[in-house]
Amino acid sequence: MSAARPLNTLRTFAVIAALPLLLTACGYGAESTDDGKQAEVAADAEKLSVDEVKIGYFPNLTHATALVGVQEGLFQKELGGTKIKTSTFNAGPSEIEALNSGSIDIGWIGPSPAINGYTKAAGKNLRIISGSASGGVKLVVNPEKIKSLKDVKGKKIATPQLGNTQDVALLNWISEQGWKVDAESGKGDVSVVRTDNKVTPDAYRSGSIDGAWVPEPTASKLVAEGGKVLLDEGDLWPDKKFVITNIIVSQSFLKDHPDVVEAVLRGSVKTNEWINANPDKAKASANKALEELSGKALPAEVIDPAWKSVTFLDDPLAATLDTEAEHAVKAGLLEQPDLKGIYDLAPLNKVLKAEGQDEVDDAGLGVK
Repeated sequence: MSAARPLNTLRTFAVIAALPLLLTACGYGAESTDDGKQAEVAADAEKLSVDEVKIGYFPNLTHATALVGVQEGLFQKELGGTKIKTSTFNAGPSEIEALNSGSIDIGWIGPSPAINGYTKAAGKNLRIISGSASGGVKLVVNPEKIKSLKDVKGKKIATPQLGNTQDVALLNWISEQGWKVDAESGKGDVSVVRTDNKVTPDAYRSGSIDGAWVPEPTASKLVAEGGKVLLDEGDLWPDKKFVITNIIVSQSFLKDHPDVVEAVLRGSVKTNEWINANPDKAKASANKALEELSGKALPAEVIDPAWKSVTFLDDPLAATLDTEAEHAVKAGLLEQPDLKGIYDLAPLNKVLKAEGQDEVDDAGLGVK
């Protein structure tokens, strides 16, 4: 994408910055939690170039690579004597702030906050260094009120946050139907209701919304409440794949500690390999991690379908990130960004090559 205009960020995040309770990009609520979780390190384990690496992620199934990798000690195994310290976040903007401040070094995050964070810092704060997950987003509706896609017109559909990844996807889909919606107010042929994922099931139950375009496990929670999956977002993408979670790193940490970044990427690649080879064990591990973080595990009727709808992979699906940015521009939520340099996939490709796997592509958006 060319930089036809000066670098600008999602205008909506100016509103969000003034209203912190709305900060819920793909997550649950607004606060971050320094859970301080550290894996045990063998006394004779050799340290890398830092004593400790700080990573961040969401307590969310689409961040299961981080959940499982930490829970099973797969990251710590690759880091040797360098300790891993974790923090969990409930909003993309707060995770970007933590990365910018040095509170975390590496993070798992959705595409919209990554794009916004990169453009807001004029391309000087982060790099996307890997993919992590694809899919896991659905349009779930009340089957008594909405029986077909055309019935969505005139209804109230929730998204997690003004300008977040799912919000942009819904607005783009609405536009493709030939319907009109004012992106910022959400008013038009469809009422787009920005609702925290934590309360979306309650809103659905009360009838204040007729459906929601949401990530897992919220989508499966709605199905458990009697909702029907009307559309899987994956069906709208080539090969049914689109990025939902990336791994980002601060540029300074990548420059100063490439050995640590490579170790975390090895842990991520090996975790995804383990998840895909052991789906039931991985699902149980992720649910155990969620229980430790939230105090409550997901019931089988929620986690079983939710888990099946997420694909764990190392490819960042860079072309789909570019397309998602174009959708945000089309919706009027983003001025044309310059995303050149947002990716540095050299460390990942080094790891993939060593593991005998195919290298991945940055769609022309890599560092020069």
